[in-house]
Amino acid sequence: MKFKLSQSYILGLIMVAVFISMWLLNPRQFLTPGNFQSMAFQLPELGLLSMAMMVTMLTGGINLSIIATANMTGIVTALILTSTIDPAAPPPGAAGLIILAIAAGLATALVIGLINGVLIAGLNVSPILATLGMMTLINGLTIVITKGYVISGLPTAVRFIGNGTIAGIPFCTILFALCAFALAIILNRTPIGFKIYMLGSNPTASYFAGINNRTVLFKTYLLSSLYAGIAAMIMISRFNSAKAGYGESYLLVTVLASVLGGTSASGGFGRVAGIVMALIILQIVSSGFNLLRVSSFLTIAIWGMIIIVVMVVNFISTNIQERRAT
Repeated sequence: MKFKLSQSYILGLIMVAVFISMWLLNPRQFLTPGNFQSMAFQLPELGLLSMAMMVTMLTGGINLSIIATANMTGIVTALILTSTIDPAAPPPGAAGLIILAIAAGLATALVIGLINGVLIAGLNVSPILATLGMMTLINGLTIVITKGYVISGLPTAVRFIGNGTIAGIPFCTILFALCAFALAIILNRTPIGFKIYMLGSNPTASYFAGINNRTVLFKTYLLSSLYAGIAAMIMISRFNSAKAGYGESYLLVTVLASVLGGTSASGGFGRVAGIVMALIILQIVSSGFNLLRVSSFLTIAIWGMIIIVVMVVNFISTNIQERRAT
């Protein structure tokens, strides 16, 4: 429990320090409703992908195919929408077609998760190799399907997902909050969540405790793909299009956000609250430097520096606690 509190305390301090720093660097533009709304629009997409990555890391694995899964989900959804609905003159029953398209897209994501689960849990393929192979396969398929072109022209109702607001709050942020809350409930209040932590902490002990490790892995990769699919809906609605290759730069950032949020790379520990705090820190840094018109490459470098600082502080605090215990 001490380590968990320490991690939250460190993230909280970093969040406050980063916020004050960005405010002092640009006091006129940073503390404005428009800037906060802009950050709220940008956070959910990366947040959902980070949660998709985090849940697999809890088992000691990884899912390198989350971006490819999101792109395939978006392409399937966009193909159905553009072939059945004219945005300028939506046909009767357009709402049903939209729901059908979204359901087909999410089903595609679940099929990808199913295949990952079979490879990893059923055939004992290393998660990094299985998901790397799946990523490569899907990337090739998406290019073949789209022929490298953009699929654009989505209905207004779909564009609302990533661009609309409710009482000034971006709808995508509300969706992200609901998904984060749901994942927290799954991990902390359900048997499958307990089993995921058990498996990540000690697979052997988990097995002898009567837990079916293969079933847990299978469900974990299904859940990961589902969250990647939900992220795809925000992605295509924001850009009003789907294309192979969208969001490729997000892959390593999702790992960064997960580790920064306290998720152990070896599995067994991590909280959704930590992920949310890490994402807010990264978004504040990104937004602050963007207002200052600083190179995006420097922003990425700062992200890397933050995670190094967190790991060093965690290492020092853990050693201090161990010495006190002895």
